[in-house]
Amino acid sequence: MIKKIYCLLLLVFLSSFGYATQKTLSIENNRLVWDYAGSLPAQKGFDKNIGTAGLLQGIIGDYIVVGGGANFPEALEKGGKKVTHKDLYLLKDVNGKLKTIEQIQLDYPIAYGASVSVKEENAIYYLGGSPDSEHMRDVLKVTLKNGKLKTEIYAKLPLGFENGVAQYKDGKIYYGVGKIENSEGKNVNSNKFYVFDLKTKETKELAEFPGEARQQTVGQILNNKFYVFSGGSNISYVDGYAYDFKTNTWKKVADVVVDNEKILLLGANSIKISENKMLVIGGFDYKLWNEANYHLSNLKDEKLKAYKASYFGAEPQSYNWNRKILIFDATKNSWKSIGEVPFDAPCGAALLLMNNNIYSINGEIKPGVRTERMYKAYIISK
Repeated sequence: MIKKIYCLLLLVFLSSFGYATQKTLSIENNRLVWDYAGSLPAQKGFDKNIGTAGLLQGIIGDYIVVGGGANFPEALEKGGKKVTHKDLYLLKDVNGKLKTIEQIQLDYPIAYGASVSVKEENAIYYLGGSPDSEHMRDVLKVTLKNGKLKTEIYAKLPLGFENGVAQYKDGKIYYGVGKIENSEGKNVNSNKFYVFDLKTKETKELAEFPGEARQQTVGQILNNKFYVFSGGSNISYVDGYAYDFKTNTWKKVADVVVDNEKILLLGANSIKISENKMLVIGGFDYKLWNEANYHLSNLKDEKLKAYKASYFGAEPQSYNWNRKILIFDATKNSWKSIGEVPFDAPCGAALLLMNNNIYSINGEIKPGVRTERMYKAYIISK
């Protein structure tokens, strides 16, 4: 009875701030109540922040750190060039909004690397993810010193890395299945998988991911196995595999299929919500992404120009990007949807879980277009 009265009072409190008008979703034994949590300040040298995708992201104590990322200040359909940024933001949740406590700039731009928060070190490690060849192998370490952001190049990877997965376990970072540097110095789709030892700073190659070479996969460590799903190359994939740390082997697991629908997680992001479950938001449309990729690769001259104008000029809802909030249960080896986000589906967004709240920050909402908005989901017990 006391619990029910508490939850009722909490909902009344939230409604006084307008939260009750937000779309509510059931999540396991709880509910999600989404609200706008603010926007990031403009990057240095720019008039405003139009949002970025492929950000560095992580948590240090009660702070969120995001930064870098890429966007198109000029419209993509008009020939706009991608710009990769250097700015890092230290954010604090103040009365439901993410307040910028500090903004600094790195010495070089970063985007599409892999971020790993290591709680016991109060640190974020960021692997690869730079358009500058001299930095595509960097392991960047982000910490707080006297309440201020501190960054250092902690180590070097043997090969450049971006658009892959990485997770921390027992003093080591396991990473791969993304774009990895080849013998010509170019990052290409790969199924390579590695472990980086934080103490020795050594990297060891492990058993290859058994699926086709790809990028923008989604992965988490669940039930002491590293689960990796979906991604894409010249075509898209919805298959999944689990890596066994003890045997250095991979095993096929459930495809990303919900209600007989294939859901592409290319561009999505995930958070671990329990020892055996992960939550995923985002992802391109499986059929439309394959179709667009084919046309953009094969059409020429005026036909290509006309297709680009039509494709890139459409409204966000036309792309049918995944708005479903998905949960994978490793124990049951199954996927399910628990509702939808009440905002444009983001791809390449930062997704974080802190103090029993979920944060979705920036991301792409249609090809070439980002959002500057940040959202917070309150997890409210029934």
